Amino acid sequence: METRTLRNCLGHFTTGVTVITCMAEGEPHGATVNSFTAVSLDPALVLVSLDRRTKACRHLEDVPFTVHVLRERQDDLALHFAGKPADQPIDWVPGTGGLAPRLPDPLTYLACTPWRSYDGGDHVLFLGEIQEYECYQGDPLVFYLGKFRRLGTAFETIPWLESADCPSTLDFSWLTPAS
Repeated sequence: METRTLRNCLGHFTTGVTVITCMAEGEPHGATVNSFTAVSLDPALVLVSLDRRTKACRHLEDVPFTVHVLRERQDDLALHFAGKPADQPIDWVPGTGGLAPRLPDPLTYLACTPWRSYDGGDHVLFLGEIQEYECYQGDPLVFYLGKFRRLGTAFETIPWLESADCPSTLDFSWLTPAS
């Protein structure tokens, strides 16, 4: 299978743009990541996937990390943590209670403690348990076909609320063990 062709094919999936931060060697570090997803609400878990050849992957092993969902105007921050440093220094916000440092003014941040890590081929899948989070108003920076993009007009309805698979309309009583 040709890697570049596969990568181009996978690029048809629109993702948000995140920066993952942690402390490494006594200094704050970060990496731009678009392989991020929510995993569980109970416990509150998220997943980030990092190429195992990167410094960020080595830094993330068994340490707290913070996921920042970037705003649409933060493409310069995404590029900075993707290896194209900006001219201005980063104004880090210290983490509290042993959590990882944060970036100023993200759309959302999720401060996590390590939960598990898994082999993901040429990547490592890191699950983090959310310890602290904050959400703000605005639109996210998105990535599609190798370029940063903006969101378009929102649909009037929420499609899954009208589907038979909407979690809030399903009966999960069969999952509860009988007494």
